[in-house]
Amino acid sequence: MQAQMQKAAAGRRVAARPAVARLPTVRVHATVAAPAPSSSATLPHGRVYNFSAGPAILPVDVLERAQADLINWQGSGMSIMEMSHRGKEFESVIQKAEADLRQLLNIPKNYKVLFLQGGASTQFSMIPLNLTKQGDVVDYVITGAWSKKAKEEADKYCKVNVAAKGDNKSVPAPSTWKLSPDSKYVHYCDNETIGGVEFKSTPDVGDRVLISDMSSNFISKPIDVAKYGIIYAGAQKNVGPAGVTIVIVRDDLIGHCRPEAPVMLDYKIHVDNDSMYNTPPCWSIYICGLVFEKLLKAGGLTAMQKLNEQKAQILYDAIASSNGFYNSPVDPAVKSLMNVPFTIPSSADLEKAFIKEAEKAGMLQLKGHRSVGGMRASIYNAMPLEGVQKLATFMKEFQAKNQK
Repeated sequence: MQAQMQKAAAGRRVAARPAVARLPTVRVHATVAAPAPSSSATLPHGRVYNFSAGPAILPVDVLERAQADLINWQGSGMSIMEMSHRGKEFESVIQKAEADLRQLLNIPKNYKVLFLQGGASTQFSMIPLNLTKQGDVVDYVITGAWSKKAKEEADKYCKVNVAAKGDNKSVPAPSTWKLSPDSKYVHYCDNETIGGVEFKSTPDVGDRVLISDMSSNFISKPIDVAKYGIIYAGAQKNVGPAGVTIVIVRDDLIGHCRPEAPVMLDYKIHVDNDSMYNTPPCWSIYICGLVFEKLLKAGGLTAMQKLNEQKAQILYDAIASSNGFYNSPVDPAVKSLMNVPFTIPSSADLEKAFIKEAEKAGMLQLKGHRSVGGMRASIYNAMPLEGVQKLATFMKEFQAKNQK
């Protein structure tokens, strides 16, 4: 009798177990890493020279520090990516980042610094929505793809006067610009990433409000912030990782947003909430702060400009000394220190071979933008001098092997 009771209990236990769905068999294949470029052994952490236009190269020592902080930031027991943006820990991060940026650029007190989301492309809308009313006139100078896109977005909100238009290879002299007498602002792009065209000085627009997209040359050189109404820059080219856009805006331009604009596109909302109206891109801001701190310790933007000029000259000299094997399509007076496009006029096949062989040698992302082709070397602040020297040497060796 006892044996029968035990058998029945066992049956009940088996019946009580929930049915387990049988999952399909999944074959897991081991991931095989691609062979490392031959030069990677000479660089820390097996890295390569990354000439990408963005997201772009970051300083190795900044990445190493971020790696150390990743799991436990300064003994807080939390990663930067985990902690509340309302907590004292992150508040110290964003406040120091702003303070260091103010010191780097000598930003006057009557300017606010914002760390926003949406990329520089969102600023294309945010600027006219905050500075104009329907029917107002604004001036845009078109020198390449990004200033053209900014103009096209402004067309939705106000009357745009194209004050000057270049050929994507040059900059019309400011003295030739046809500015509107009653324009609310003048907008231009200080460095066109795709075309490699860069303004060498701040254009004089009189007492008009001057606005500049500085995404691809921000903090690469000193600038006089007081000459501008607004400066904005996506961080992912020369400052930090993708996800944060830095906006420097003069006090008198804040508080005039159109009532129909989304709340997230009102500068005043972000000013009133110290860039934390909603959850900010905490990790990206943290990395930007490390970059600002590094630049201050390295001598500031005057020292950075000197290094950037040295790096760019090495590449432009390599192009000029090639006797036409390589060609720079940009007007020499406005050649960018950040983005150096070049071609091999004799053969598109040689351009493909150049990119492929450079990659094998540990130099990546040298393919030109799809709209223009050729090659492009983006040599932002974080690109070491050695990387540019290696590229110039490779260019000479490639020419020697392939010139007919």
